[in-house]
Amino acid sequence: MQKNKKAKNFDRSQKFILWFDEIGINDVELVGGKNASLGEMYTNLTKKGINIPNGFAISAYSYFYLLEQTGAKKELKAILGNLKKDKKTGTYDLETLAQCGRAARKLILSLKFPEELEQEIIKAYKQLCKFYNVKELDVAVRSSATAEDLPDASFAGQQEAFLNIKGEEELLDACKKCFASIFTNRAISYRHDKGFDDFKIGLSIVVQKMVRSDLASSGIMFTIDTESGFRDTVVINSIYGLGENIVQGRVSPDEFYIWKTGVKNGRKPIIGKKMGDKDVKMIYEEDGEKEQVKNVKVDKTSKDQFSISDDEALKLALWGSIIEDYYKK
Repeated sequence: MQKNKKAKNFDRSQKFILWFDEIGINDVELVGGKNASLGEMYTNLTKKGINIPNGFAISAYSYFYLLEQTGAKKELKAILGNLKKDKKTGTYDLETLAQCGRAARKLILSLKFPEELEQEIIKAYKQLCKFYNVKELDVAVRSSATAEDLPDASFAGQQEAFLNIKGEEELLDACKKCFASIFTNRAISYRHDKGFDDFKIGLSIVVQKMVRSDLASSGIMFTIDTESGFRDTVVINSIYGLGENIVQGRVSPDEFYIWKTGVKNGRKPIIGKKMGDKDVKMIYEEDGEKEQVKNVKVDKTSKDQFSISDDEALKLALWGSIIEDYYKK
């Protein structure tokens, strides 16, 4: 959001908050793989016309600071010290693993953020709200482990994400849940199997403006034809509502095939398109104080139309091509 002009005095390694325009692809150690990639894209690709929602990283330093300042690190070491592997099979007793994981997560969820950390998170959230000119902004709160890009390990997907978070209290609660998720049973077991020290893997958090695809459409785009391997085609699959239905294969999506070279030269080269069934869409639903998701039927008029327009598909194809050119892969 605001860069420190006195770069020599700007020690990012001990900052609680780093905005997307302060970080890049080489900052995995500070903010994890997900945040580093988002920072790289926001800093370099928004100027090329790509619409990337703004946001900030709560640094891995914040996570380590929380454990040290609250004394939780010592307690966590004692909890995880109860883990034992079967000498014959080399695997953990699942019941003991579950007990240790549950105790570790419960401990982190019970912690009170140090006041200075809490105030920095709230201050950054207020700045993001101001950036978008709203009183309380919907944000996505996602985990970003600091070892996500190691060649011999993948921590991606092992920690939690929380969507459509709104307000300071909800944000702080979601942050605690993200920090606690570094001790899911799966994550603990994976770290130990790979020989990683539990306390050398940090967790950063993404706080980013929420894209309300439940009110519109979502999908997946490839800058290559995944079936034929043809490199000059962009393939877009699109549905109404949240993207979970397309990831899980519950809904047959609309498909667009676009000639990459043509779209980069300002043409409208849609090679082909096919309408999917799109029987249902996933939306957010408020249930008392808790917000959940549910599938609802798509009305016939919407079902008989494409979930995105030709112009939207062409814009996405152009953005995909620009991103591909930037990363050269």
